[in-house]
Amino acid sequence: MRHARWLADWRKAAGKPVLYHVISRVVDRRFVLGTEEKEKFRALMRMQEKFTGCRVLSYCLMDNHFHLLLEVPTMAEAGLSDDELLKRLAAIYNEAFVAGVVKEFADARAAVYVNASGLEDALAALYERFTYRMHDLAEFMKGLLQRFTQWFNRTHSRSGTLWEDRFKSVIVEDGVAARTIAAYIDLNPVRAGMVKDPAEHRWSSYGEAIGGGKKGDGKKAREGLVRAYCCEQGVGFEVEKWKEVSRLYRRLMGLALGRKPGRASVVQGSAGLGQTTKNTAELLEGNDNETALKDLGMAKMLHCRVRYFTDGAVIGSREFVNEAFASARERFGPKRKDGARKMRGSGAAARKALWSLRDLRKGIAS
Repeated sequence: MRHARWLADWRKAAGKPVLYHVISRVVDRRFVLGTEEKEKFRALMRMQEKFTGCRVLSYCLMDNHFHLLLEVPTMAEAGLSDDELLKRLAAIYNEAFVAGVVKEFADARAAVYVNASGLEDALAALYERFTYRMHDLAEFMKGLLQRFTQWFNRTHSRSGTLWEDRFKSVIVEDGVAARTIAAYIDLNPVRAGMVKDPAEHRWSSYGEAIGGGKKGDGKKAREGLVRAYCCEQGVGFEVEKWKEVSRLYRRLMGLALGRKPGRASVVQGSAGLGQTTKNTAELLEGNDNETALKDLGMAKMLHCRVRYFTDGAVIGSREFVNEAFASARERFGPKRKDGARKMRGSGAAARKALWSLRDLRKGIAS
C-alpha cells in the first residue's frame, strides 16, 4: 500500500519557500551510477529544472542513490507567456516539436470561426497540456527518473525499472533546517569515505559550485547554495552573494564534521553538563576557522577546478608535462607541437610554476 505523500500546506501560496529533501535509490541498491551515468543524470536534472520551474538548491549523486534539496515555487498568478512556455519546452523537446506548438498557437488565433471565449478556452487547453507538469514535486521527479531510466536502459541494453519503489521526500523549513540539510547532502561523499573534502566530489552542488566556476552550471550550483543558505531572508538566487555564502557554508560543513583537533570543544558548567565555548554563529563568523574543514585556499580551489574539468590531466613543471605529452603523443592531433599549456583564469597565479596538459582557458575561469 502506498501512503499519501506529505506536501507543504503552503505550497500553493506565494511567499514562503516550499523545500523538499528528496532521496531515491537504485533498485537492489546496485552500484551502477558511474562517471558517464552521473554526468547524464545531472544534465537531465538541469533540463528538468528549466522545464518545470523547480530549482535544485543542493544535490549529491552517489554510486547507487542521490539526494536533492528541491525548491518548488508556485506558478506565477498570471501564468506563462507564449515566449516563456516555448522557452521551457525547448529545454526538453527538439526544435521540430516546439515549432509544432508554435503552429498550434498560430492556428488557434487565426481560426476565424472561433469566438473570443472559444479562443481563450483553446489556448488554455494548449497551455494545460504542458503546465500541469510544472511547479510540482511529483512531476519533476517523474520526468527526471523516467528520462534517466530510458537513457540508462538504452545505453546498457536492459529493460525494467531502475529505481526502488517511489522516491522519498521530506518537507524542509527554510533557515537553519535548509542550511543543515544542504550541508548534509554535500557531505555524503565525505561520510562515505570517497573524498576528504566535499569540494572534491564533482557530482554535488558544492563540488560543481567550486569546480564549475562562475558560468553555466557552476553558476547555477552557486545560485542554488546561496538560495539554500539565505532563503528565509527573502533573497533569490543572487550569485553575487556567493563569496560570502561560500565561506559560511564551508564553515557550516566543517562544524558538521567536528572541530579542529586539539581545540577544546566543551567546558564543564556548574551542573556538570558540557557547554560549547563558542556558539555556532561565533564559529561561523570568527576570523579563525576552528572547524574540521580548512578554509578553501587558492591552491585547493585550483586543484578542484582542474579535477572538475579535466580528470586525467597532467599538472606540473613544463618539462614534466611535455614528457607526459611525448609518452601519449597518439592521443593528440597532428597540429599539436608540445604538451605544456599555461595556467589561465584563477590559475594565473601559478603560471610560472605550473603547467597543464590541457588548455584550461574555459575550465578554470572563475
